[in-house]
Amino acid sequence: MLTFRSIFSLMLLCVVTLASTSVLGESPSCDKRTNNTNKKLLECVTVEGVREHQAAFQAIADGNSGIRSVGTSGYSDSVDYVVQRMTAAGYDVTIQEFDAPGPISTYNVFAETQKGDPNKVIMVGAHLDSVNTGPGIQDNGSGSAAILEVAEQMAKVKPRNQVRFAWWGAEESGLAGSNYYVNTLSPEGKDNIALYLNFDMIGSPNFVRFIYDGEGVPCSIQSFFESFYTNRDLQYELLSPTLFSSAHQTFIDAGIPSGGLFTGADAIKTPEQAAIFGGTAGDQYDPCYHLACDTFDNVSLEVLDQNSDAIAAAILYFAKQKNR
Repeated sequence: MLTFRSIFSLMLLCVVTLASTSVLGESPSCDKRTNNTNKKLLECVTVEGVREHQAAFQAIADGNSGIRSVGTSGYSDSVDYVVQRMTAAGYDVTIQEFDAPGPISTYNVFAETQKGDPNKVIMVGAHLDSVNTGPGIQDNGSGSAAILEVAEQMAKVKPRNQVRFAWWGAEESGLAGSNYYVNTLSPEGKDNIALYLNFDMIGSPNFVRFIYDGEGVPCSIQSFFESFYTNRDLQYELLSPTLFSSAHQTFIDAGIPSGGLFTGADAIKTPEQAAIFGGTAGDQYDPCYHLACDTFDNVSLEVLDQNSDAIAAAILYFAKQKNR
C-alpha cells in the first residue's frame, strides 16, 4: 500500500526527472562539455539552476507540514533529493547516519568526485536542514541549492584534488552533523582535508556580502573571495567566523583551514551598510530568519546569482590548485 510519503517521493522523482530534462534541453552545451575553466563553469552555473533546487526544497516542505527539519519526513525527502541528483550526476554518494539531539537518528550526505588526489581533499559544505518553524529556503536552501548546482555543472571535470561536497544534517541542532563527521575522522582523514568551504545563507533579502575573516592568519580562501568581488566591482565586508555559528566552526576547531560566504541572518543592517550595499537600514539582513516566511520568495536573486558564481569559481580554483 502506498503511503503519503511514498507517493510524494514518486512525485518528487518525476519532478526531478522532468526538470533535468528541461534544463538539458535548454543548455545542450553545458550538458555535453567539460566545464574545466572558469569561463565555461560560470556560463553553466546559473541562478535559474540554483532556483530549480530551491523550488524542489519548497515542494518538499509543502508536502511535509511546511518544514524540512531533522527527524521529519521533510528532511528525509530532502536527503533523497540530494542523493538522486548527485547519483545521476555521477558522483560517489554516501549517507552517514548519526544521532542528533531529540528523537531518531539523522543523516549527512556526501558526494565525492571519482577523480583527484584523495590525500588532498577540497571539502564544500552547506547544511540541509531547516528549523521546525519554516521551510528554510534561504536558511539554508540557498547554500544547499548553490553547491548542488555547482556539483552538477562540474560533474565532468577531472580535478587535480578530490572534491567532497557535504550536506549537513542537524546544523540547526548545535552543528551536530558536522561535529559528528569531523570528530569521527581518523587523524589521517583530518590531515587529508586541505580546506573547507562553508556556504550558509548566501541570498539574504537585505544582504551584506560577508566574507569570513581569516583573522590575521594567512588565508588563501579569504584572499580568493576578496579578489573575486573586487574584480567585479562588488563591495564586501569581512566578518569574524565566530560571530555566526555554522559548520565552518567545527573545521576551524579541528585546525582545518576554513572560510566561506554569508549574507546575514537576524542582525540589523547599519546605515553605513545600507549606503554601500543598498537595502534597508534598521531591518534584519534576513527578516524571515527562522520563520515560516523563509520561503522560495525570501531570496535576493541579485546576491544569490553573484555568490553562486563566486562559489563555483572558488571550488574549481582549489580543485585545480597544485600546492596545499
